[in-house]
Amino acid sequence: MSESFPLVMSFAATDPSGGAGLQADVLTIASMGCHPLSVVTAITVQDTSGVDDVLAIDAEWEADQARAILEDVPVAAFKIGLLGSVDNIAAIASILADYPDIPLVLDPILSSGRGDELADDDMLDAMRELLIPQCTLVTPNSIEARRLALNEDDEEDDPTLEECAKRILAMGCEYVLITGTHEQTLKVTNTLYSERGVVRADSWERLPGIYHGSGCTLASAIAALLAQDVDLPEAVKEAQEYTWQALNTGFRPGMGQHIPDRLFWARGEDDEDEGEEKPALLN
Repeated sequence: MSESFPLVMSFAATDPSGGAGLQADVLTIASMGCHPLSVVTAITVQDTSGVDDVLAIDAEWEADQARAILEDVPVAAFKIGLLGSVDNIAAIASILADYPDIPLVLDPILSSGRGDELADDDMLDAMRELLIPQCTLVTPNSIEARRLALNEDDEEDDPTLEECAKRILAMGCEYVLITGTHEQTLKVTNTLYSERGVVRADSWERLPGIYHGSGCTLASAIAALLAQDVDLPEAVKEAQEYTWQALNTGFRPGMGQHIPDRLFWARGEDDEDEGEEKPALLN
């Protein structure tokens, strides 16, 4: 019997469009050379335009899904996406506390690309207190970073992204990768921080259009690389390259946003002259 691939467990909500959520995680993890393990946190009603409704899975069901697999196979990395409820956050945090040496990547999904609210203040507090302290890496976009770092006691609180990173790191995680798609800048800069400051910053040309599931793709790709023992700064670099290629070859199957092509490498190189400039990583 041949040696198995590294196994990556994703906690995420379903997305019937296949653009984001658990489906995006599974495609990305497999594309990056690992075997995906999926734990459903919620069921969504959504299409390529946005999220219409979310039904959180019962926390005991969520925990049972994870425990059944964890007692059977060795997991090399964890990735967390949309969580659904405070109870689900508490259940996941309790499970992951038993595996402190396994890399954990949190993509803190607080709203959809259309702006649909996906996490209330109670869920934000639970993330800050229960999940972020256990994380190897947290991957917010700039809007999410500001919400996570918000000082609710100060009405005039408007931290810079660097200050946001410092505040999130102070919650207990090892690294923070803040993506800059939503900033009004000529190029998009994604910056990796640790307690020592900036570890790396990567700039990308902006890509026209809006993409559904790019944040899921980036975080899942990083988790898959960490599962293969790639050092975190290098994993962040390689995952950005992969996400860029997926966006560069993305497609628009419906009336909403584009979807990254996570299997671009399996479709050949028909446009060798394209892609001279690097478009943005959108999430």
